[in-house]
Amino acid sequence: MNKYEKISEILKALSHPVRLQIIEGLIKNECNVSGIQKILKLPQSTVSQHLRILKNAGIIKGRRDRTQVCYKVISKIAREIIGMIS
Repeated sequence: MNKYEKISEILKALSHPVRLQIIEGLIKNECNVSGIQKILKLPQSTVSQHLRILKNAGIIKGRRDRTQVCYKVISKIAREIIGMIS
């Protein structure tokens, strides 16, 4: 995958308001699904679906912490994009 294909994939994943909110929050602090769910007031299934899209695009990474998975942003490009629009 070349540079432009990767950027395009990231932009597609960020092209939803909820995913932008999730990334903005995860840049500040790692969080699990239930924490994101409480902040955004969305069903767990909706949050999980958005996290899957972000993970598949290589924007976030999950780290298992006993029974929970904490997510954090690993994409420098996504961080820069959020920084520009925040």
